[in-house]
Amino acid sequence: MTTTAVASSTDLDRLAERVERAATLIVELRQKNGALEAERQQLRQRLEETQAKLQGQDPSALLHELGALKREQREWQAERRDVAARIESIAAKLERIE
Repeated sequence: MTTTAVASSTDLDRLAERVERAATLIVELRQKNGALEAERQQLRQRLEETQAKLQGQDPSALLHELGALKREQREWQAERRDVAARIESIAAKLERIE
């Protein structure tokens, strides 16, 4: 009977430890779940704000327009380089004249 009582006490101690670890784990998981829920809500709000900004606008049309603007920017930069080269050439000619 004593052996059974000791074994039973050891089993109960191990069970108590497992229950405590499980309870601690549950508390941690609930905290993480709360944090993830808050993050999900924040991301949902950002998504809704972005959708509201883009409402009525076709994303493919916006991408096309963006591509056109980038091409135009490259053209302006090339023209700017050409003008700068011409100015340098004219400045060099003026120096030779003086």
